[in-house]
Amino acid sequence: LFLLQMQMLDKFPMEGGQKDPKQRIIPFLPGKILFRRSHIRDVAVKRLIPIDEYCKALIQLPPYISQCEEVLQFFETRPDDLTPPKE
Repeated sequence: LFLLQMQMLDKFPMEGGQKDPKQRIIPFLPGKILFRRSHIRDVAVKRLIPIDEYCKALIQLPPYISQCEEVLQFFETRPDDLTPPKE
């Protein structure tokens, strides 16, 4: 997700607010949460909502952004998505 965000800001500097923060339409990436190994699942669950909101905001942007190659690749189905781990 971080890589996608960096690609979007590089490709669309005006929409990323680099020249004028008031012009920013690309959503902000949810902040990182520090955790210990025993809290990995709890952190993942807490991040579900902000990451879901980020993704929804991203795909609601104008088509030249929401349907650009980087976004389409990010949301592309991979073989692992079709057969997730059983754990």
